[in-house]
Amino acid sequence: MDKAQMLARFSREPDRYYLVETFADRGFERRSCRTCGRFFWTLDPGRIDCPDHGADTYSFIGEPPTSRRLDYTESWRRIESFFVDNGHASIPRYPVVCRWRDDLYYTIASIVDFQRVAGSKVFFEFPANPLVIPQICLRFKDIDNVGVSGRHFSSFCMVGQHSVPDQGGYWKDRCIELDYSLLTGPFGIEPTEITFVEDVWAGGGSFGPSLEYFVKGLELGNAVFTEFQGTLDSHTTLDNRIIDMGAGLERFAWITMGTPTAYDCCFGPVLTTMAEARGIDTDAASLKSYYTEIARGLEGSSGDIGSLRRRAIRRAGMTDRQYRSRIEPLEAIYMVADHVRTLIFAISDGSLPSNVGGGYNLRMMVRRIAEVAQDLDIHEMVEQQIDYLAKTHPELDGRRDDVRTILDIELDRYGRSQGRMAKVAARIRDRRRSPTIQELLTLYESDGITPDYLKEEGAISEVPPEFYPRLAELHQQGRQAKQAAPDLEGIPGTTPLYYRGDPRQFDAVVVRAAEDMVILNRTAFYPRGGGQEPDTGIIGECTVRDVQKHGEVIIHYVDGSLPEAGRTVRCQVNADRRGRITKNHTATHILNASSRMVLGSWVWQHSAYKDEDHARLDVTHHSALTAQEISRIQETANSIVKQDLPVTIQYMDRGSAESRYGFSIYQGGVVPVRSVRIVSIGEIDIEACGGTHVASTGQVERIRITRAKRIQDGVVRIEFVAGAKAASAIQDEEAEAGGDDDDTIKEERRQRAKMVLESLLERVPTGQGSTEPGITYGGGSCVVHGEDYDEHFHIQLGKKLTARHPAASYCGIFRSGPAVRVMVYCGAESPHLADRIAGTISEMLGGRAAGNGRFAQGGGRNASEVEQVVSWAISEMILG
Repeated sequence: MDKAQMLARFSREPDRYYLVETFADRGFERRSCRTCGRFFWTLDPGRIDCPDHGADTYSFIGEPPTSRRLDYTESWRRIESFFVDNGHASIPRYPVVCRWRDDLYYTIASIVDFQRVAGSKVFFEFPANPLVIPQICLRFKDIDNVGVSGRHFSSFCMVGQHSVPDQGGYWKDRCIELDYSLLTGPFGIEPTEITFVEDVWAGGGSFGPSLEYFVKGLELGNAVFTEFQGTLDSHTTLDNRIIDMGAGLERFAWITMGTPTAYDCCFGPVLTTMAEARGIDTDAASLKSYYTEIARGLEGSSGDIGSLRRRAIRRAGMTDRQYRSRIEPLEAIYMVADHVRTLIFAISDGSLPSNVGGGYNLRMMVRRIAEVAQDLDIHEMVEQQIDYLAKTHPELDGRRDDVRTILDIELDRYGRSQGRMAKVAARIRDRRRSPTIQELLTLYESDGITPDYLKEEGAISEVPPEFYPRLAELHQQGRQAKQAAPDLEGIPGTTPLYYRGDPRQFDAVVVRAAEDMVILNRTAFYPRGGGQEPDTGIIGECTVRDVQKHGEVIIHYVDGSLPEAGRTVRCQVNADRRGRITKNHTATHILNASSRMVLGSWVWQHSAYKDEDHARLDVTHHSALTAQEISRIQETANSIVKQDLPVTIQYMDRGSAESRYGFSIYQGGVVPVRSVRIVSIGEIDIEACGGTHVASTGQVERIRITRAKRIQDGVVRIEFVAGAKAASAIQDEEAEAGGDDDDTIKEERRQRAKMVLESLLERVPTGQGSTEPGITYGGGSCVVHGEDYDEHFHIQLGKKLTARHPAASYCGIFRSGPAVRVMVYCGAESPHLADRIAGTISEMLGGRAAGNGRFAQGGGRNASEVEQVVSWAISEMILG
């Protein structure tokens, strides 16, 4: 719909769409801007222009209109306290990686948190009503203005104020009353300084009026009243109207501080550190004038930032030399601070810089940083930013190492490409013709060369303003649309027996049979989906070769004579095939969790494939896997198999599942249903999954990685087999390789370990002394280390000890290839927490751990720390 037409229609009936109790009770007047004609509401008798054209626009710079000075984190605390005191639930931010939508890479607005898509329809699921949320949003369209305009960010905090009036929330009157009271109360802004401007919004088939609120020309928030669906000429009122108010936290901080730019009050101490390192004067009197002109000019410009700069330089009374010495250095550190913050959020939430998808934007930001920050300590910037941001987003605190690791890898790659890039820049300079936009895009996509770098090298004079918007358009697109379904009009949904007893033989009624398709009233044949290949078998006299699900209808594709519609037929699923696929599917979940434990928190399932004789798992990772990493992933996976952990399935409301387990449940992609099927492997891996699974990990028998390779930037593929096929592969390899020890020595070690295990099960609870080397126990706890005890020993002893004696604790420390591993078991009545002990030991070893209070495992490669690790474990668990 045309926005101008919508606004004109709504503005003809202001009493219906825009007049609220706050305006009527407090005497707001409705006026039309003499410059642009837009309608606005004000208490200022002298205001004749809207905020975009007023004489006071951006006059708060240097003269803040608030009674308090609040920076970024303090502003959020004041806003949160206000809304909580007024009956709102405060909700932690959702991830910036938008895993609950398959049409978005990143979260672009707070309302996106609560949007879910089913088919072509968007609906909403709110965890509370009303609520307020500090949602971090990522947008890359205006990235060339970041650091330059004084107010553009690649990531920003949208304060979401959301309410559903028809389900117990409030509507327009209360919304505007709250927003007005927030400004005049906690922020102490004079009522005459506040202006509300009439506007409209449309998206996802819904639309409605909105009221933007400004103070001294700065838009602080926009309250959208999503009320209608359809078209402007033919629409109905939504069953559930929604208030979608989004306010800019950075702008709230800016209006209270009155700094030259919003950057100056939103990044904490990192700006001071960078400015001091480079000797930049951030208090120059000319900055106020310059950035006021930039901000005002952006409101009515066509986006030509170069022209705005030149005009601002003239009006600020600067020379070109003064601009280069004062403004350009500031633009650089502003940009670096913004990009580091964005990368912290994106990497912490599982996104990696790459040359595909949304990762393009992250890599581009890393390279922009590299081009201007060679003299700055990136690690220090990450530390300072996280220290500052963790006051509002404490989850970032545990992601420091991951962020530093990824940035180091990306910066190293960029550094190694410098020679090649310099040659490209030289060729462009020599030909004395500026590259076209398409050529610049090709240079970036094929060689990673940014236009900022070419400008720095003198190959181009300016970065074209349309470059970054074009780049964002190329790489912000969602996934491909699903293939159109066959005509199933009037066909009832199929009852899925694979979720109801899962029989291998069953009777069913033929609903439709045509061409090579058979539709039954119920079926135990599992359809292709989630990377799992379909079942095969027999329906009557037909052979089933493929099974697909379209909506709620399951179609069997068959060979042979079709049965008649209405007939009851005997059906049989190929049980052996199903069993092998099922083991491979559970093994996929195990390998995904193992990869995350070994490699890092950035590991997410990218895709997966499970057939009867082989399977593969694609995960997000920055580099090709080393032999040692492959070995550790396989060892960790088989450790999970040996523990015989229960594989449980439960159905949960999607909102409840997200709240309880987080968005890591979407490892397999978006789930387009409200009731999700949660598959849990103990507490090691919890995912929303529709596939078939074994009852416990022990039934997988064995996992063998057959190959691992990098299939695209940021994605590695792990090919594997499970069950009998894995055992067979291992036997073949062992037969070829032979062994270091003969069978007699192996058998002696097994028997000795068995005797030690049985002895410890009896002695540990009694506190009797140990005479075995590498074994220490007391007070119900036991620590075992040394070459004589393998993984199987530690699993058996830990499980049996804590099962028989709930107050017992066990810690096993052992070598595994080049790494040192740790396993910790704590009984239900133990005073110790397994995840804390394993986590501390893994940190000492230079690695990480995963698990819970009852069981955890991890490790690292700092083998030189083994003695210190054992000493700490004994001190903590036995002597402590």
